[in-house]
Amino acid sequence: MIRLIAVAAAGVVLAGCAGMPGSGPSATASLEATKGNTTAGTVNFVQKGDKVAVTAKVSGLAPGSHGFHIHEKGDCSSGDGMSAGGHFNPQAKPHAHPATPDRHAGDLPMLVADSYGEATLTVELDVITIGAGATDIVGRSVIVHKDPDDFKTQPTGNSGARVACGVIRKN
Repeated sequence: MIRLIAVAAAGVVLAGCAGMPGSGPSATASLEATKGNTTAGTVNFVQKGDKVAVTAKVSGLAPGSHGFHIHEKGDCSSGDGMSAGGHFNPQAKPHAHPATPDRHAGDLPMLVADSYGEATLTVELDVITIGAGATDIVGRSVIVHKDPDDFKTQPTGNSGARVACGVIRKN
């Protein structure tokens, strides 16, 4: 009898968890430095309903702000990051700040490195998805740029050279 109650209680707990807003599909990009740079890190993506939580930890940067984008191709083979193509922009929007509704799907907030060259970022974005639809980021790449993003210059934000690149892979 006790065992039956325990099994029933476990079923209620599991049913309750299934209805809770939790984490969906996830993906990760391992950033590697482009030729002549020392930038490295990890970017994690987790689908949470209609948003994607993005968490980045990056090191080897010059202190200050750095452009940070999802690019259209999952190819970091060129040594300078140019094989990753342009910003991921399946909806043909202008480049803009990530708080702007009309923007590239690949427009991310800037990374801001401290005096040790380390940057962290945690943000939730509403224009990208993991594993489904036109805005799916799996198989694309993440690029860290040398300079700040001005969020105005089209189509790149005038962020300068690509100092790190990582392909986004589904977990």
